[in-house]
Parts: sequence; structure tokens; C-alpha cells
Amino acid sequence: MRVRTSVSSQGSPGKGAGLGLALVSALAFGGSGVAAKPLIEAGLDPLHVVWLRAAGAALVMLPVAVRHRGLPRRRPALLAGFGLLAVAGVQACYFAALSRIPVGVALLIEYLAPAMVLGWVRFVQRRPVTRAAALGVVLAAAGLACVVEIWSGLSFDALGLLLALGAACCQVGYFILSDQGQDRGDAAPDPLGVIAYGLLVGTAVLTVVARPWTMDWSVLAGPADLHGTAVPAGVLLAWVVLVATVIAYVTGVLSVRRLSPQVAVVVACLEAVIATVLAWVLLGEHLSAPQVAGGAVVLLGALIAQSATPADKGTPEPVAPGGAEREMSARGSAA
Repeated sequence: MRVRTSVSSQGSPGKGAGLGLALVSALAFGGSGVAAKPLIEAGLDPLHVVWLRAAGAALVMLPVAVRHRGLPRRRPALLAGFGLLAVAGVQACYFAALSRIPVGVALLIEYLAPAMVLGWVRFVQRRPVTRAAALGVVLAAAGLACVVEIWSGLSFDALGLLLALGAACCQVGYFILSDQGQDRGDAAPDPLGVIAYGLLVGTAVLTVVARPWTMDWSVLAGPADLHGTAVPAGVLLAWVVLVATVIAYVTGVLSVRRLSPQVAVVVACLEAVIATVLAWVLLGEHLSAPQVAGGAVVLLGALIAQSATPADKGTPEPVAPGGAEREMSARGSAA
């Protein structure tokens, strides 16, 4: 699962390589829930899985943090927001939701975040938004109604849906925090440095909340059930930490620097598709035809809301989320 930080796309060289990296990142992020859910079902608390993911990735990214050791003095609020919301908040809510609802549904609900940012801009900041952005919000809401099958009184666990919505809210909070940092005119910090320190902050917060010393560590030495196939829990954890977090972050950052924001956003939407397909194949989580169609509408709405541009240059200028925020691998989650 991915989150965002402020980066700018650079030029056109290497677009082919950038697209390849973006696809690798989407695939890596899309597999995070599929690997984490068997660990939760094997007996690990969702918060413990989140802590293991954040702590393991923070350890791997520690050399990057050392390289950018001046970053905490320059952008303490940004790093705190990334750690608290984009790492601890998003991941904790997302993985907790996975214990109650399908992977694809949880991730699709999280993709409401761009539309929710529009609500903040329009009703809290009282700034006009473009018609295209407003259309994106309507489409995302309509698609979500199909995903959760609202006509049947919600086909999924209500608490699981609320937890997934909480993950989206945490993303919204981080988007807003980062956007305010851009409004100050500060130069965007190196995203890898933000990721590294965000993971450290998130790990510190999660250590207090998750209390890993109470974890049943023996679960990691045993097998986990992957839709009828016994897989070593340690292998799944290694995938979550190394592939679905570290590799996903790094390839995502490198891809965004080679792609235009519009292309990056389109590729980012593949994450939800990949996660749903993998959950279908590896976990047996089948979605109905209306839910699949609703998921496509959610992604379309999120894409429109994220990539819409101002309609004119008048004052006040209509806005849409995505001007200062560009897709970057980091969820997704969760981180």
C-alpha cells in the first residue's frame, strides 16, 4: 500500500525505465496485504505485523537516514506527520482492516483519499475546485457504494470498513500537512530521506502502541496458510519488509522522478488492481461483478480527482489535490 510525499518529476529522459520501475513498485505494494493477511490469520496481532514491517524497513533504511541527518532540523513537522500518519496511522488501520474485510475492498476504500482531500479544500478551506475534480469525488463515492454493496445493507464487516476509511483519513492528513509545507516555499526534501525518518518515527510510535514485547514470536518460526498452502511465516515477513516496503519505496521514488505526474498517478492506480487480483488468486477472496465494476469506478474517480488541473487562472483559482502532492512509493501504507 502506498502513501505520498512531495517530489517533482524531472524531464523526459528514462521514461521507459521509469514506467518499468513504477510497475515494479505497484506490484510490490499490491502484494503487501496478500503477504500480511496470512500472518494475521496465523496468530499475529495486526499491530504487531505493522510494527514488524515498519521496524524492519527502518533498519534497512537506516543508512539513508544517516546520510540525511540534517533533515529533522529542517522539516520536523513533515517527518512527524509522515511517521504518525503515513506510516503508523495508515498501516495500523489498513492491516487491522485486513483482519476483517478482503484486501481489495480495504485498498479501494483507501483510494477515497484524493476525493476526501477535495472535501477538505472545498468545505474547510472554502476554496473552489474544478468540475473535473468534483466529478472524481462523485464517481469515487458511487463506486464505493458498489464495492461495499450498500443496497444489501453493507456486505462486509462495518468495523473493517471504518478501519479502512481511517487509513484513508490518515493519508488525507499527511497530504494536507505536506501541502502546507509546500505553501511555505520550502525546497522539497529528498523523498528517500523522508521515508527513512518517517519509518523511524512510525516505529517509535508503534513500539509504544503495539508493545512488541507481548508478541507471540513463535508464530514467525512456524507456517502460515496461504489459501491452503503452508508457507513459512518468516518468508512472508521478509516479503512484507524487503519487497512490499523497501523495494516498493525505492522503485517508486525513482519512477516518479522519471515520469510525468499524470503517468505516475495512472500507474499508481494499478496497485489496487494488482492487490485485488493477487488476493483473488492467492487468498481466494472473490469479488462479485458489481464490486469489480465499483472498484473500477473508484479508481477512475480517484484518478480524475488526483490529476484534475485548474480550469482557469482567475482568483480564487480552482484547485484539485495533486498540485504539490505527487505519487510516491512509500503505504501503504502502509508506508
